[in-house]
Amino acid sequence: MNTDPPPGDTDDHVRARVAWFYFAAGLTQQDIASRLGITRLRVNRIVGQLRTDGSVDIDIRIPVVRCVELEEKLKARYGIVDARVVPSVAGEGGQQRIVGEAAGAMLDPLIRDGMGLGVGWGRTLSFALKKISAKRLSGSWVVTLMGGLTRGSGTNTFEVSTGFARALGSECYYLAAPIYFPTAESRATLVSHYGIGEALRKARHADLALVSCGDLSARSLLVATQTVTENLESLKKAGAVGDLLGVFLDESGRPVAHPLNERTMAISPQDFKAIPDSILASGGLNKAPIMRAILSFGYVKRVVTDEDCAAAIL
Repeated sequence: MNTDPPPGDTDDHVRARVAWFYFAAGLTQQDIASRLGITRLRVNRIVGQLRTDGSVDIDIRIPVVRCVELEEKLKARYGIVDARVVPSVAGEGGQQRIVGEAAGAMLDPLIRDGMGLGVGWGRTLSFALKKISAKRLSGSWVVTLMGGLTRGSGTNTFEVSTGFARALGSECYYLAAPIYFPTAESRATLVSHYGIGEALRKARHADLALVSCGDLSARSLLVATQTVTENLESLKKAGAVGDLLGVFLDESGRPVAHPLNERTMAISPQDFKAIPDSILASGGLNKAPIMRAILSFGYVKRVVTDEDCAAAIL
């Protein structure tokens, strides 16, 4: 039975919830209908009314102006090609989502057939996938720029790269190894393996890259691993402020002198810097020191972050 009221919906409680879910939370009309137990037609009608009767007043002038100002300052300060600054929101998950989606929107028009795409890992990059339009780029390929964890989380480098390869209809090359080895010698032994060597060559010859970065706080997925936890204090003493592709950098952007950096399965920061085009996507005030280090050393050509982090970087 259709329980929809006649046109001119007057249930303020439902209208308010539809407004919040649609304009603030970014849910689809079908998602809202399912959540509220009403029809999609009713949701569509309410959204139309909200847009025309002034019930929803979205003032985007001040935050957008500030974000644009920060974008221009980032480009001028660090000599990068492009910058995208999104509003800061409460909650780490929400911030990662909007930064990741903005990064995906920046990346999507840059991808062309015949290109190699290198990807890192993390929750932010997993959200970028939502903004990648489905393509059939048989001449392109995706490659992981770093090894991964030994357990899956949906944000592991193997899972993220596979998601991009599926979206692009392209082949994927994996650095199929843990991100950290017991010794530098064991890493060198595996690098001599044909498959790993081929993936590293592909990574070094990528045309475009999308990466995130990690700080040294408990929020970092990498810091949560046993290997990094055991070395955390000595990394801090060596001057590390965070990592890029698992390699720990100091505040100037140089790799710190620490044995863990010699045991990392990833392309080197210098090899990464040589990739023609690259996007760094990360947000949160805790990421400001490592993002400033990466930008200062010129590792990336583009950046996506939130306004609070951008202000702190500057």
